[in-house]
Amino acid sequence: MKGVPILICILALVGSTSFGQQPPQQPPPPQQQAPQNGGAPPESSPGLPRPPAPGGPLGPKAATPPQNVVAVPVPIAPPQPNGPVQKSLVRITATEVAPDYRAPWNAGMVGRGIGAGFVIDGNRIMTNAHVVSNSRYLTVERDGDPNKYQAKVLFVAHDCDLALITVDPNFFKNMSPLKFGGIPELESTVSAYGYPIGGERMSVTTGIVSRIDFQLYTHSSIDQHLAIQISAQINPGNSGGPVMQNAKVVGVAFQGYSGDVAQGVAYMVPTPVINRFLKDVSDGHYDGYVDLGITFAKLQNPAQRRYLGLKDDGRGVLVETVVAAGSCAKLLRPGDVLLSIDNRPIASDGNVDLEGEHVEMPEVVERKFKGDQVKFDIWRDKKAITGSVQLDTVPPYLMQSHRYDVRPRYVVYGGLLFQPLSLDLLEAYQPQDLRLRHFFDFYVIDQLYLEHPDVIVLTNILPDPINTYLTAYRGGIVDEVNGKKIRTLNDLAQAFAQPGDRLVINMIGDGPPLVLDPKQVEEARERIKTRYNVVREENLQEQAGAKPAPMQTQL
Repeated sequence: MKGVPILICILALVGSTSFGQQPPQQPPPPQQQAPQNGGAPPESSPGLPRPPAPGGPLGPKAATPPQNVVAVPVPIAPPQPNGPVQKSLVRITATEVAPDYRAPWNAGMVGRGIGAGFVIDGNRIMTNAHVVSNSRYLTVERDGDPNKYQAKVLFVAHDCDLALITVDPNFFKNMSPLKFGGIPELESTVSAYGYPIGGERMSVTTGIVSRIDFQLYTHSSIDQHLAIQISAQINPGNSGGPVMQNAKVVGVAFQGYSGDVAQGVAYMVPTPVINRFLKDVSDGHYDGYVDLGITFAKLQNPAQRRYLGLKDDGRGVLVETVVAAGSCAKLLRPGDVLLSIDNRPIASDGNVDLEGEHVEMPEVVERKFKGDQVKFDIWRDKKAITGSVQLDTVPPYLMQSHRYDVRPRYVVYGGLLFQPLSLDLLEAYQPQDLRLRHFFDFYVIDQLYLEHPDVIVLTNILPDPINTYLTAYRGGIVDEVNGKKIRTLNDLAQAFAQPGDRLVINMIGDGPPLVLDPKQVEEARERIKTRYNVVREENLQEQAGAKPAPMQTQL
């Protein structure tokens, strides 16, 4: 008899289990669906009541109390519209040495920064130029790997803030190169990936495309290219990361406004700029962006158009200045009206139709390379003419841009520090002299570079008995030394090397000349070098910084 209760209990258990697995079919209650996020059911969805157990050997007396059957939700993986980006994204750590323009003989300050990058074809990693600029040591990390891999820079384009780096080929095993897409539509959704502040792992932010326009690229502070504004948050550490849509890269995150200026305004480098960069470096060298070397104005005023003899057809822009060192110097002149470029009509607001888009005229030149030709239809003296120019860079613009991966140029003589004027110099010293500002602001437009390829400035004085009472000359621009015009820093160094009883330095503007005794300067030379740790008295060429050590596999 002891075996009967055991058998009955087993039968009851089997019946209960069978019911839990195969409940009788009933119409589902309305609006009760499993949650799509894989979480618990909503609080408003109570458990389904269990019906009475079916009849069996125990009959009514063996019925168990009613129980609730709770549905166990099946976890649903979150959507990944762009695929497993972790297999393509890398974290970049850069140790940099920024030049010291106030003491240019020093190596500079050591800093450390974090950025992002992503793998593309050819065992290459794309990132921003400002992530790797002035770097002395680069490492990259990938998801799921505790090692750090030393990297090296292949190409860097400071004018469009893009760079390519690489690592040992073994690093790219199990990594997935990303593909590039086109220009996303306005109001379409994009996702930005990177390693911003606030954590160590990959971060994703999503936003919409807000604007497609020409913008200043702050890395160089002079170049303007096509840029796309997005509402996705881009913070320090996002730089160099991909901005994606439909599993393709549509841009590279690179700059944005701080919260004090604007909220939710960030920019990405679009694929036309990326593709041009990749094509430029395909021959093993980066030539940089070409430029027309002109400024122009809109021609929308009817009276002005009639004065120039133009038709009322909404076409043409007025050439204001032509840079003598630019590509158009031999063809164009101020007062010309540009009617078309490469057979594309130029609207009076300066826009042209290009690949189905209404873009600014410089975009036509943006997509060309050094040595390419561009054709103009020109209205001059109320007559139509046609001409072509060969495109090239405009070197004078470099003075007004940030410089990277080079050592500052300078000459120290008698404790006086002379340096060529540049944007980096202005930011280091913050001078208030209006003459300096004029030479900087109008260096290209007024073509001051023709007479002063280098604008030599007395930037600092290392105090010594031989240079006392010379503070008033600080910030002055050198014009002549012993009657000889000074056009470049090399001219200044050669003038200081000439023998003589005295050295007379005339500055631009009114005031008496600065006079030094070369014999006293020579006697004080070692004293000044030792006192101020001046390792080297001059650097006449923009030398590259120290090269990184040979690349290793991992760290």
